[in-house]
Amino acid sequence: MLLAVVLAVVTAIVSALFGATWAQKAVQAVITPIRSGVSSITRQAERYYNYLFGYESLEADNEYLRKRVAEIEDEMRKADSLERENQRYRELLHLKDEHIDYELCDAYINSWDSSNFKSGFSIGKGTNAGLEEGMVVITEYNQVIGIIKEVGPNWANVTTVLDSSLEISASVASSGYTGVVQGSYNEDERGKLRMKYLPSEAVLRNNDQVVTTGSTVYPKGLVIGYVEDAGYDETGVAKFALLTPAADFDNLEQVFILTQFTNE
Repeated sequence: MLLAVVLAVVTAIVSALFGATWAQKAVQAVITPIRSGVSSITRQAERYYNYLFGYESLEADNEYLRKRVAEIEDEMRKADSLERENQRYRELLHLKDEHIDYELCDAYINSWDSSNFKSGFSIGKGTNAGLEEGMVVITEYNQVIGIIKEVGPNWANVTTVLDSSLEISASVASSGYTGVVQGSYNEDERGKLRMKYLPSEAVLRNNDQVVTTGSTVYPKGLVIGYVEDAGYDETGVAKFALLTPAADFDNLEQVFILTQFTNE
């Protein structure tokens, strides 16, 4: 306001002395830089305001997009899980068509309990679902996983074939050689199985299938594993075979318990 008053006085004096046109030019010369400065400040203020407003808007958009991405990823995980479950049930139907004597109960793995040469997990079903100790646990592909060792009303603990304490009577499917399979107790054979007490003359080939011989516990023909290597045991008389487990223990989610079966 002070500057405006001064300019008005100066303009009046200059107009009286030199004429209105010259005065207007002089005032214009003084005011133009001021106007430019004010316009520059105004534009900068507008840009700053727009930036703040736009930043807040972008933050809101980003938060919404992050939530949507999380929701979509969750939906995709559920869809993948359902697809895997549907595939397991399709394979299970095929298995039941081949083994009409099988009565099966499905269950999901809750937690693993594996250390040293022990291997096991818990499931969320028990006696309330008709489960008992000693029942065999398999995959939808007729592969042995293990047996139920402990059971409660709504839980059960399963010992897997990878556990060195579990022994299963088995045979080589292609040749009929019999032996006993258990989880390997050698440090460098973690995750493998050993088939012991094979005759010294046994001829073993890589990828030979090893199956259960059949008993009151295990039905005949469950797939245990595949021959990976062979050699002589500590006595130098009997042979052993190193097996790769048939079941994919690293990706187990759902298992099936044989509640009833008939051996031929």
